[in-house]
Amino acid sequence: MSKPISIYETKITSLEFLYRGKVRDIYKIDDDRLLVVQTDRLSAFDVILPDPIPGKGCLLTDLSVFWFKKLSNVISNHWLNQPPEDFVTAQELSQVAGRAMVVRRLKPLPVEAIVRGYLAGSGWKEYQQSGSICGIALPPNLREAEQLPKTIFTPSTKADIGDHDENISYELVEEKIGEDFAGRIRNASCKLYEEASAYALERGIIIADTKFEFGTDSNGKLYLIDEALTSDSSRFWPLNQYAIGASPPSFDKQFVRDWLESISWDKKPPAPDVPQEIAEKTAAKYLEALTLLTK
Repeated sequence: MSKPISIYETKITSLEFLYRGKVRDIYKIDDDRLLVVQTDRLSAFDVILPDPIPGKGCLLTDLSVFWFKKLSNVISNHWLNQPPEDFVTAQELSQVAGRAMVVRRLKPLPVEAIVRGYLAGSGWKEYQQSGSICGIALPPNLREAEQLPKTIFTPSTKADIGDHDENISYELVEEKIGEDFAGRIRNASCKLYEEASAYALERGIIIADTKFEFGTDSNGKLYLIDEALTSDSSRFWPLNQYAIGASPPSFDKQFVRDWLESISWDKKPPAPDVPQEIAEKTAAKYLEALTLLTK
């Protein structure tokens, strides 16, 4: 099997182009279906970096499809088991090979459903300042990377490209999408996380936290959409290197975040060029996570 080409931006003209996100390019197949192409773009601190991570889109697609299948007992998802190649021209096949999904066309809910099982990242920073995360009080004297007493749901806004997502309270989620949907996405998110993290632990990976997105159909049925439990949307730690009190090494884009933190960048566009060595090491970490979880 030939190595997939690196794709920063797609140009599929046989379908109607709808939207270009931080990572995904989205096209309309018909009124009920979309073609979602996972490019090799990488965003960090809500800014799209100028250089692709080779093969990343294929790795994300493989892992998302794996989780969509595995967790379909928890909640329905938008993935349709239909070949993306059937909907593009022969000249466009290289742009979708291994990196595209055909999905249901749904109405996204304007909330990022973040679930945390460990104290890390922005949650750790917020806890140090307030002893809580998103208004959820936590026990005193917890240390960085420590497992939380129970899984917590810490939602954020879904910002436009170039803007920063902001943590919000559960009460604000209820205001945005209503009490019913707020309760349903909180329950689904926690159950998805707990099932996935138990499985991952058996494979040598700690899922410290992750982000889900949800959408609804015209009947109000709730679906898991976007991607699921990938190295882009999750914090993956190797179990054999886990220790409380410091940020563990990871199988995700924390590697790039750490490099960006080490240089003088104000976390505003434009982002700096990514050295080839950093890009290749990041791709290797994504591949290692996929292999551990699925092989």
